Amino acid sequence: MKIGILQTGHAPDDLTSASGDYDAMFRQLLDGEGFTFETFAVVDGAFPADAGVVDGWLITGSKHGAYEDHAWIPPLEALIREIHHRRMPLVGICFGHQVIAQALGGRVAKFDGGWSVGHTEYTLHGAPLSLNAWHQDQVVELPPEAQIIGQSDFCRNAFLAYGDHIWTSQPHPEFQSSFVDGLLRTRGKGVVPPDQLQAAAATLDQPTDSDRIATEIADFFKKVRT
Repeated sequence: MKIGILQTGHAPDDLTSASGDYDAMFRQLLDGEGFTFETFAVVDGAFPADAGVVDGWLITGSKHGAYEDHAWIPPLEALIREIHHRRMPLVGICFGHQVIAQALGGRVAKFDGGWSVGHTEYTLHGAPLSLNAWHQDQVVELPPEAQIIGQSDFCRNAFLAYGDHIWTSQPHPEFQSSFVDGLLRTRGKGVVPPDQLQAAAATLDQPTDSDRIATEIADFFKKVRT
């Protein structure tokens, strides 16, 4: 099965030597599941010819807001709607989670409650889950077809499903603690409140359930659909 990675941002240059860029993180997360991958850096204007060039799609995170005025966001939303119309499997993470909701009739905004960074507790399908987060924006109004399948006290719409063909997550299963540490030292300074950066740094050694989510994403892609 071939997965197209729609890359909507780039990791900080001084972190990529250790972690790779965002597409590489997902290749590593899903390694061993039998997938092949092709990356389309839509953030740089590189789009596929149409949705049918691969078997499934994954949209990465980004430093950008889904509501911002960037030339590549409207064609990305059009592609999302095409993927949805074809009922192809689509996964969205963080920015991907948000832009899918926006493209399908929801609304994304900066959350009045501030940021969520680092190790964060959620429930997914009613069971507890720990993942790394890095966001202020949230899906604040759901699209008509979206169903909430997971949440946290801070983020009510943290995991969404649309039928059996779209699965999205606000937190980052692909972010290892070492990468979050790098974000705390680079992108976090002057943006996230200092006390929150300090609190996040203190929890970097806590385990996450990234492996569990990797399995869920892999099973989602492989699911037989009529």
